[in-house]
Amino acid sequence: MDLTKFEALYKENFAFLSLVSFQITKDKEVSKDIVQEFFIYFWNKKEEINITTSFKSYGSRAVKNLSIQHLEKSKQIVSIEKNKLVPDSEEPVFFEKMEEGKISKVMKLLNQLPEARRNIFLAHVVDNNSYSEIAENENISINTVKTQMKRSYSFLREKMDTCILILTITLFR
Repeated sequence: MDLTKFEALYKENFAFLSLVSFQITKDKEVSKDIVQEFFIYFWNKKEEINITTSFKSYGSRAVKNLSIQHLEKSKQIVSIEKNKLVPDSEEPVFFEKMEEGKISKVMKLLNQLPEARRNIFLAHVVDNNSYSEIAENENISINTVKTQMKRSYSFLREKMDTCILILTITLFR
């Protein structure tokens, strides 16, 4: 794999994998660090890794495992410090002072989604419902939920900068 292909994989999957990690860690900075670590590992081991599924599937599984490992390590640190709270990393100024124009742009884009798709997307991203919970609540199949989520992310990625998208979506949580 050459650097150009690697960069394309990185750009195409960084935001998605950060969201995958954020679902587990609930920490924006930690999630981004975990995804960075994954890509560094992937680059260093590219000759040895044999992916039998899609890269997105492989990356999701790897990032989930890394995120869970991070949480387990964090729990060990807490118990070692006799249950003292580990201080949360400070929120970056960028998150606190995000331009309202960018947030309103995301809201306008969300409002452009068909109502059912928007409801599914918000139920997952904002309310943190699982795909199966959404399927049960909406009386639809899990595959329909997956398809609608895929279409929502695709639409949003197409319409706005990926970095702004991930930052804004994580602000909804």
